[in-house]
Amino acid sequence: MQSYVVGLRFQKVGKIYHFDASKFPDLQIGDFAVVETSRGKQLGKVVLVVEDPSQKKNGRWKPVHHIATARDLVIKQILEKKEAEALINCRSKAAEFSIEGIKIVSAEYTFDGSRLSFLYSTEENTKINITKLRSSMKRSYPRSRVEMRQVGPRDVAKILGGMGACGLENRCCALFLTEFSPISIKMAKAQGISLSPSEITGMCGRLRCCLIYEYNQYLEARKHLPKYKKRVVTPLGEGIVKDVFPLRESVLVLLENGKYQEFPHVQVEPWKELQSLKKAAQEPCAKHQEGGSDCGRQTGQRKPNTGSKNRRKKR
Repeated sequence: MQSYVVGLRFQKVGKIYHFDASKFPDLQIGDFAVVETSRGKQLGKVVLVVEDPSQKKNGRWKPVHHIATARDLVIKQILEKKEAEALINCRSKAAEFSIEGIKIVSAEYTFDGSRLSFLYSTEENTKINITKLRSSMKRSYPRSRVEMRQVGPRDVAKILGGMGACGLENRCCALFLTEFSPISIKMAKAQGISLSPSEITGMCGRLRCCLIYEYNQYLEARKHLPKYKKRVVTPLGEGIVKDVFPLRESVLVLLENGKYQEFPHVQVEPWKELQSLKKAAQEPCAKHQEGGSDCGRQTGQRKPNTGSKNRRKKR
C-alpha cells in the first residue's frame, strides 16, 4: 500500500515538514492537522501533497496524529493570545533588569503548551548575559519548559515583516521565502547594480535576498558577451566596450569616431581573436624535422609506406 504523505507548515511563511497521513486519506491542502514533532505536539496547515513518497530514503515519515478539530483551532487562537502576553512580559522584564542591546522578537508556544520559546536578537558582536531574564521567565511560566533562542537579523526581519526597501508592502522574507540563501557582493557586481549601501542593503541591514533571483541568468548571458573595456570589431569599425547589457544580449561600444553605438552580441567580434586569426593565416606552413610538410594533405590520407620496398631492393 502506497503511503499518503502531506507537507505541513507551522508558520505562515515557514519550512515545510512532511508527515505520513495514510490513516487520513481525506486530508487535503488547506486543512489543519496535529502532529508529533521533536519539540512536542504542533498544529500545522497542509500546503502540499507529495506525489511520490517512495523517494524518502532515510528513516520513515512521522504519522499525522489527527485532523484538527474546531476545538484545536480555538486552542490555537488562545495560545496566540498567550504568546502576545508572554512577549510583553519578557520585554518588560528585560527593561526592568536594564539589559541593553537585546531585542525580544517573539514568543512561541507548542500546541500542547509544554514548551515556551522566546526569540531574541542582539547587536552584532555583542555578548549579553540573559541569565536573570531566563530565570525570571521560568518562574513566571512554571508549567512550560522555557528556552531563550537567539536569531539573526534576517530572521528578525522575517518575523516582524513590514515594507521592503524596494517599496513592496511585504518583504520577500515575510511573503514567500522559507529559507535564506547565501548572498555575496559579487552578485551585485555581476548584475551591474550600484554598490551603494542604500541600493544593495535590505531592512535587516544585510545584503538583499533579491540579489540572487536573477544572478544565474546574468552569469549565463555574460558568457556570450565581451567584457567591459575590451577592444572589439563591429560592422561600423573598431571600438571599446563601454557597457554590457546581459539581458538584452548587447553591448555599448565607443567607436573610433567618438560616437557610442549599441550592438547585438552576434555583430561584435573580439579584436584579439581576429588579430590572432589573421596572423595565423599569413604565416607559412610549418616544416617537420624530416623536411616534410602538412600543406595540401587531405584529412585521413596516409603517407605511402616505402620502407618494405627499400628493404626488398637491398636484398
